[in-house]
Amino acid sequence: MAKQGYVNLLHARIPAGTADTAPMVAARADLLSSGVYLPLADALAKVASEHVENGMVIDAGAGTGYYLAHVLDAVPAAYGLALDVSAVALRRAARAHARAGAAVWNLWEPWPVADSSASLILNVFAPRNASQFHRVLTEDGLLVVATPNHGHLRELGDLVISVDGGKDARLEDTLGERFTRVDRREVTQRVTLAPDRIRQVVEMGPSAHHLHRDGRRERLDAITGPVDVTLSFSVTLYRPVS
Repeated sequence: MAKQGYVNLLHARIPAGTADTAPMVAARADLLSSGVYLPLADALAKVASEHVENGMVIDAGAGTGYYLAHVLDAVPAAYGLALDVSAVALRRAARAHARAGAAVWNLWEPWPVADSSASLILNVFAPRNASQFHRVLTEDGLLVVATPNHGHLRELGDLVISVDGGKDARLEDTLGERFTRVDRREVTQRVTLAPDRIRQVVEMGPSAHHLHRDGRRERLDAITGPVDVTLSFSVTLYRPVS
């Protein structure tokens, strides 16, 4: 057990650019603490309160544990497990909620979690391992997948990785054999972001790995005033197929 409260079960090396770096985690933590993505967190918490009374909630690709903490607040009898490949992120996730633990793990490998042990799996902008989702969920468990919609952050252009229109089809292809979609909820709003928040939006995700290309860093640094941007997400609910 690390002194920060998480356990590292991953001993194999992972490809460069896979895990979130310390600067990416810091940018995400700062942005989330500002409340910019609170509508999404509230939507996930509402789903959990409607469908889950107790048991284990696994956040697959938990990052800092922000969304898991909101869900656990909404379901007082539940407890949580944050799984992520980034030890840097899990230092924060381990402290995100009193009823949550955190373990470093590669989501593409078989999870160190018992069969049929989770009442709810959260998957927020993270890899989707359908076979492991299905294995660890109870028969009446719920999988909740949050994805960015086409047009999310569109005002920032190529400073962020764009969401193409085929993402929904790929999601269904990934999960369709093992899960049935039971609901979908949309979370969309317009917000005004100051330059420091725009920088955090860009630097907290995969786009951070590409800022050295095509003058993107220079264009990001050139933003000196507030920008109105679109935040748009889908929250999709699935039940496992027996």
